[in-house]
Amino acid sequence: MTPELKSRFDDAVQKHPVVLFMKGNALFPRCGFSAAAVQILQQYGPVHTVDVLAEPDVREAIKEYTHWPTIPQAFIRGKFVGGSDILRDLEERGELEAMIKGTEGG
Repeated sequence: MTPELKSRFDDAVQKHPVVLFMKGNALFPRCGFSAAAVQILQQYGPVHTVDVLAEPDVREAIKEYTHWPTIPQAFIRGKFVGGSDILRDLEERGELEAMIKGTEGG
């Protein structure tokens, strides 16, 4: 991963409360897992998306950045959370909204 890409990822996840690196975009997801992830997250507000199919270097570098092998990849309040299955699990347990709003743990 180049220093420029690392800086770009750092900036994106710090600037936006919810960031999803996905295949496609919120209006036109290009895989079922990305579609599920963006749908789950959008219930709680805006989602900044990054289309990894538009930039192959981003697609590979984000996996290195998070040490996570699959896309989509969600960040909430600057923290890497995981993919669509983890988002679904957090939602089912009632934890996702609190994470997004910053009210978890208390």
